[in-house]
Amino acid sequence: MENYQPPANILANRVILVTGAADGLGAAVASACAAHGATVIISDKDEAQLEPLYDAIATQGGPEPALLPLDLEGGDEPVFAAVEATIAHEFGRLDGLAHCAAFAPFLSRIDDYDATEWDRVLRINLRAPFLLTQACLPLLRQAQDASIVFTSDRVGRQGLAYWGAFAVAKFGIEGLMQTLAEETRDQGQLRVNSLDPGIIRTGLRARLYPGENPMDLPPPESIANLYLYLLGPASRMVTGKAF
Repeated sequence: MENYQPPANILANRVILVTGAADGLGAAVASACAAHGATVIISDKDEAQLEPLYDAIATQGGPEPALLPLDLEGGDEPVFAAVEATIAHEFGRLDGLAHCAAFAPFLSRIDDYDATEWDRVLRINLRAPFLLTQACLPLLRQAQDASIVFTSDRVGRQGLAYWGAFAVAKFGIEGLMQTLAEETRDQGQLRVNSLDPGIIRTGLRARLYPGENPMDLPPPESIANLYLYLLGPASRMVTGKAF
């Protein structure tokens, strides 16, 4: 899978929702999906921050993207239900969901971790992906070949000091992925997997490691093909796997 080279238009006639699309990994994944034929719904908290990506995708000449402002921190069940209703009304289908949004305010010992920030990190990184996935499941189940990709992290597979609530949330994401994969395993048209993109050049990484030169890290575009593999037909029947 690491050397996967997606064919042109591998995602043609698919509608794919990408969260955290304003920059970094989410923007790279959304751009790659659009470049390979998908209609992408790009989502982030601030619509204005999505507009440069919208313009860049629109100039590629493929299907027109859609903007979906969504506050993952403040969203509750009615908000996410409205997202599903909007997608159903505007597109009539959903073939892929890539959870790329991430939030970590700082590195801290458990001893010193602020409880309010702990709750905030869990809301954005675990509760929101659960609620968005839950809301979108009816549409995804209607697709002939649908995929959910949860972005994981090495600290969600092996605990690492100072990562606090972010690590706990990513452990939860792995559990959510495995549980949902088992619940949908007999429904061969829907697969659920997680992907750890590794250490890449993102704003989150730069904020947590200010002394690190971001140009020494691979760009998020370097990992985009792995998302295309999991979102596209090449991974059909592959489910419950942590990549």
